[in-house]
Amino acid sequence: MGTLYGLGLGPGDPDLMTVRAARLLAAAGHVAFFRKAGRPGRARAIVEGLLPPGAVELAMEYPVTTEIPVTDPRYNAMLSGFYARWAGQLGALVEAGRDVVVLCEGDPFFYGSFMHLHARLKDRARVEVVPGITAMSAAWTASGQPVTWGDDVLTVLPGTLDEERLTAGIAQADAVVVMKLGCHLDRVRRAFDRAGRGDDAWLVQCATLPEQRVVPLRAYEGRSTPYFSIVVAHGRGRRP
Repeated sequence: MGTLYGLGLGPGDPDLMTVRAARLLAAAGHVAFFRKAGRPGRARAIVEGLLPPGAVELAMEYPVTTEIPVTDPRYNAMLSGFYARWAGQLGALVEAGRDVVVLCEGDPFFYGSFMHLHARLKDRARVEVVPGITAMSAAWTASGQPVTWGDDVLTVLPGTLDEERLTAGIAQADAVVVMKLGCHLDRVRRAFDRAGRGDDAWLVQCATLPEQRVVPLRAYEGRSTPYFSIVVAHGRGRRP
């Protein structure tokens, strides 16, 4: 029996991989990674030039991303079949004694696609997860301000929520992180304004990468932003 590794690569800068992740990557015989059809894959781009010679690459191309709404029954059905198919293929490799490394942006257990493979394979194969620095940690670090003080409560919200839930979540929290922006930016911006936190919010694009950009959310004029952008509103809690 081999091992399936969910390898957290961190937010994008290869220097922010853990020593354990780098060691496993350097010895990898099979390397799997998710990507949108026709794209190189964000996780694969992080490890460019770092794969060992002879490593077998397995590109897992999503059957759907933003082409149809997540509320469409076809969306779940297509993704469920996709994860089941790849769980079968990767599981067969592991059962044949091969170690397989699955590249994961950020941390594998934080909004990561690897979780769906883990759920399908954890009871039939040896699966190990290597945690990574999350994108939200990189984002608030890029903002140059601590995100939580003292007793501050940190709330993490996906930008895919409806505006009412976003507004309520922002209003009730001390510090806020909103993930998964993309075309949802306008709704997120309205939610911050309705919650009275519009002046506190910062938009962080491509944290840790050369194209990193940090701007006040109010100052950003675009109607959309890269999907992996993050909005941060810092806490103001107790301090000595």
